Amino acid sequence: MNAKRLIPTVVKLKFKILKRYITDLEFISKNRFAKKRPLENISGFSITNEQEIKKGTFLENKIHNLQLASKAINEICVLPNELFSFWKIVGNPSERNGFKKGRNIVNQKISEEVGGGLCQLSGIIYHTALKANLKILERHNHSVDIYSEEERFTPLGADATVVYGYKDLRIVNNNHFPIQFKIEIEGSRIICALNSPHEIEEHKITFNIVDKGKKIEVITFIDTKKVAISFYNKLRSR
Repeated sequence: MNAKRLIPTVVKLKFKILKRYITDLEFISKNRFAKKRPLENISGFSITNEQEIKKGTFLENKIHNLQLASKAINEICVLPNELFSFWKIVGNPSERNGFKKGRNIVNQKISEEVGGGLCQLSGIIYHTALKANLKILERHNHSVDIYSEEERFTPLGADATVVYGYKDLRIVNNNHFPIQFKIEIEGSRIICALNSPHEIEEHKITFNIVDKGKKIEVITFIDTKKVAISFYNKLRSR
């Protein structure tokens, strides 16, 4: 029997959080994590991205989770060379912290988890960051592609899954001025704007899809520069 299976999930999570904290000591000591700050005079220029929030089970819960996490993100100002960390800002997506049950992908299967639906928020932030050519320090794609081309609300390869404790979305502000991600939920739409006091060039993002049989490979380009390679398993039911 695999000994890891005998370890309670809560204990595993605490270990992963501790491990992450140890690896983050350098960022903490150098005070590099973005913080809540007054945001006067930061807007003026924006790069925007918009997506549909798909209808389905737990839609109301998903919108609630998106709004709760967005409220925390909207208060953050990222100074030059600072690190935007999704989980440092949002915190533990638990019932105690006000989050509700929603849809998640766990071990290549669609499941129900507290905090479900937040991956659409991390994904739209990641896609917006690509357009601004920000430095992506950490990003994880989903393990499986669950959408057909007709159902897809964002290009395959533009996703960024986040799992509290060990899978984060981390973006470095590589500009010489502060930036802010501003999220709005309007009906069935989620809108992400990257605000800044100076103009940021918006780059062309291309996702080159290659069918590998049981897997799909997606190569991401900013203009002509390759910046990421993602692999997805195909949904078994197709």
